[in-house]
Amino acid sequence: MSKSGGPTAALPVDQYVAGLARKRMAAGVLFRDRADRVLLVQPSYKPNFEIPGGAVEADESPWAAATRELAEELGWHRPLGRLLVVDYVRPQDSRPEGVIFIFDGGVLDETDLIGTVFPDGEILSAGFHTLIEARARVKPLLADRLTAALQAVDQGVTVLCDHGRRTT
Repeated sequence: MSKSGGPTAALPVDQYVAGLARKRMAAGVLFRDRADRVLLVQPSYKPNFEIPGGAVEADESPWAAATRELAEELGWHRPLGRLLVVDYVRPQDSRPEGVIFIFDGGVLDETDLIGTVFPDGEILSAGFHTLIEARARVKPLLADRLTAALQAVDQGVTVLCDHGRRTT
């Protein structure tokens, strides 16, 4: 027996890997304008607004997922900026725990939205909102994460969060 009380014989790798925890992952992109308003998109499939982004698929990195989602949702092909937020999200509703990444999309203005198409029909509209306006349109967890992301931009750091609340 090992010190932890388990057997000393090692498990086969496939058995060990099969027993590892699984976490959902998502990646989003924070775009803002010169007044620090944030870009929100209105999904067609749920009532709350979001930032551009979505679930990380199998065998996909978070940064690749964010880039893919920008193309799918907004038809945009833009390089991502630095990582702003890593947020550990505890299980809620029927969703398992997860890790959310937010990347910097940079500064845009209203003219950047002109001609934006929503190629897959997943998004109905996109526009800039103050943080106060955003809090009324997004879930509280995302509102907290947006606050942390804007702080990360201002401070030039990457922020760690626990369920939307900044820990670093």
